Amino acid sequence: MQKNDSAKVAVIQTASVLMDQEANVEKACQLIAEAGDNGADLIVFPEAFMSGYPRGLAFGSVVGKRESKGRKDWARYWRSAVTVPSEATEKLAEAIRKVQAYVVMGIIERDDKGSQGTLFGTMLYFGPDGEILGKHRKLKPTGSERLIWGEGDGSTLTVVDTPFGRVGGLICWENYMPLARMALYQKGVDLYIAPTADARDTWQSTLRHIACEGRCFVLASNQYVTKDMYPNDLACASDLEEQPEELCRGGSAIVNPLGAYIEGPLYHEEGILYATLDLNQIHEGRFDFDVTGHYARPDVFQLTVNENPNE
Repeated sequence: MQKNDSAKVAVIQTASVLMDQEANVEKACQLIAEAGDNGADLIVFPEAFMSGYPRGLAFGSVVGKRESKGRKDWARYWRSAVTVPSEATEKLAEAIRKVQAYVVMGIIERDDKGSQGTLFGTMLYFGPDGEILGKHRKLKPTGSERLIWGEGDGSTLTVVDTPFGRVGGLICWENYMPLARMALYQKGVDLYIAPTADARDTWQSTLRHIACEGRCFVLASNQYVTKDMYPNDLACASDLEEQPEELCRGGSAIVNPLGAYIEGPLYHEEGILYATLDLNQIHEGRFDFDVTGHYARPDVFQLTVNENPNE
């Protein structure tokens, strides 16, 4: 594939319309159109954009007990999830074809072909023709996420070849898993996608470390969410009473292969970060550090990855 010397990227920081698939599709299509009209070659959405990261909700659960009201909210969340492919993904594809950009979309995925009661935190990779080029399911949901999401497997450690380099990534705290990162480095990732729900200062050090470690651009997208953006008719609405008004402050950023910010981090508002990346910086960065090349020691360390799907 012919490689370009530059690429314009758009990292979107916005809130989901929690538990409303149709409204999320409409919002996503509007944002794709906006970023595309501004010349973006690659558009990145936050973790769990469709149909939401239910921050602050316990779904009526404590150890050893689950309340019926929590089951009602869970069923609503399940119904808003996205099957792949589906009418929802085709509507996204239609919007993508109009702007001819690559898009990485964070979804909550419902697998109607397998265990229909399990949801997955997933990244979908769309090509400029709207084709789904691949997906990645989060390998290890964090903390209470394990209550609502299942575990992905090694078959979705996806890297996509594009005219501006290989695009791949991990979701949120998967990026704290050194071997998962190394699996992507072994696949030659150039533009590393890191959607997240983590708005803490320490997350920013992770983004900069990955950029230095992989000598890659890091595109990190988060949501900006306040309590008044949530539905007002949740069965477990009382879960939010002790939560702050600003549930997630954001922190989306674009980082270069030497760990310096190009744009962001963006806090306390929704917005789109744009940057035109000089792709030559990837090769310049690997002059003195190539984690899978001249700085590797395969005679000492070897990584074996099971990329077979779980049956």
